[in-house]
Amino acid sequence: MSRYDVAVIGAGMAGASLAAEIADARTVILIEAEAHPGYHSTGRSAAFWSETYGGPAIQPLTTASGGFLAAPPGDFADAPFLLPRGAVHIAREEGRRALDALADSFAVSGVPLRKLGRGALAIHGLRPGWHFGLAEPSCADIDVARLHAAYLKRARTRGAALATDARVVGVRRGKMWRIETKAGTIEAATLVNAAGAWADEVAAMAGVRPIGIQPYRRTVAQLRVDPPAPADLPLIVDALGRFYFKPEAGGRLWVSPHDETPCPAGDCAAEEIDVAIAIDRLQQVVDWRVGRVERAWAGLRSFAPDRRPVYGPDPGDPGFFWCAGQGGFGIQTAPAAAKLAAALLLGEAGDPMIAAVDPSPYLATRFDA
Repeated sequence: MSRYDVAVIGAGMAGASLAAEIADARTVILIEAEAHPGYHSTGRSAAFWSETYGGPAIQPLTTASGGFLAAPPGDFADAPFLLPRGAVHIAREEGRRALDALADSFAVSGVPLRKLGRGALAIHGLRPGWHFGLAEPSCADIDVARLHAAYLKRARTRGAALATDARVVGVRRGKMWRIETKAGTIEAATLVNAAGAWADEVAAMAGVRPIGIQPYRRTVAQLRVDPPAPADLPLIVDALGRFYFKPEAGGRLWVSPHDETPCPAGDCAAEEIDVAIAIDRLQQVVDWRVGRVERAWAGLRSFAPDRRPVYGPDPGDPGFFWCAGQGGFGIQTAPAAAKLAAALLLGEAGDPMIAAVDPSPYLATRFDA
C-alpha cells in the first residue's frame, strides 16, 4: 500500500496543474482512470483562450492566467502557450441586444472590446443580415497538449507520482483516506476531487454530499471548406450562443453548434445530428461550400449548478478537497485556478498571480446547507 499526503483523483488539466503547484510541499499522487491523462476533456478542447468565455464570473481567473500563458517562466516552457487569434462576436438583428449585453457585462472588467459595423467585420463570404459585431482582440489560440504536458512534467519533477489505468472503485474514510483503484490501494491524508465529469460520483463514493455537477456533451467538427478558411480568420462566435468556428491548419475549419447536451460521465462521441446542425448554422453565416467532414468529436464539460468552478475543502469534511466544475473554461483558467487551489489546500498566502482574484465565488463552502 502506498501512502501520500495528497491523492489527486483525475490527471487532466485541473489535477495536473494543482499537483504541479503543491508537489514541492507535499507528497502527491495523481490517480488517472485512463491509460493517458486528459483523455475525456483536456484532450478534446476547442483550444482558444477568451476573456469573455464563461462570462464575468470566470473572467478574473482567465485574465489572471493570461500573462503566464503568454510568457511562461523559462523553467516551465520554452515558448508561449498562446498565439494571437482575435475573436469577433457577430449578430443579426435578433441578436443585437445579446451583443450589447455582452459588451455591457464586461464594461468595467478591463477586457478590450470594440463594437463593429458590417463593413468592419471583414469575413469573406458573409451572408446578408449579419450587420453587428464585437471585436475581442485579446482572444488567442492555446496549445492545450503542450500546457498539459508541461504541468505533468513539473508535477513529476517535483516528486509527484502518477498512476494510470487506475480507475477508483472504492473510497473509505478513516484517519487516512483509503482509495481502492484497479491498480492497487492508496492511502492519503487529503483527497482531491479533480475527477471532472465524475466529480459527484467520487464524492458519493467518499461519503461526501455531491454538489450537483452535471456533465454536458460539446461537439466539434473539422471541415474542408471552399474557399479554404483564411489562416488569419478570427474566432467567430454567435452572440446568441448557437455556434462558433475558427480556422485550422491547411485551410480547414473547426465548427461547433455550441451544444450543451446533458449526458452521463463516460467516453462521449459526436452525434451525426449535432454535426449536421453545426454545418447548417455555419452555412447560414457564410457562403463557403463544405467539401467534407474530416473528423468530428465530442468532449465533456462539467458544471456546478451556478456554473462557477468549485475549489477548496468540503464544508462537511475538510480532508476532502474540491477541484471541479470547470465547465469549458478549465484550460484557459488553469494557471490562476491551480495557484488559487494550491493556496487553499496548503493554507498559504496566494501567489501574486491571483492577488486581484476574489476566491469567495469559487469556494466549495458556498454549497454548505
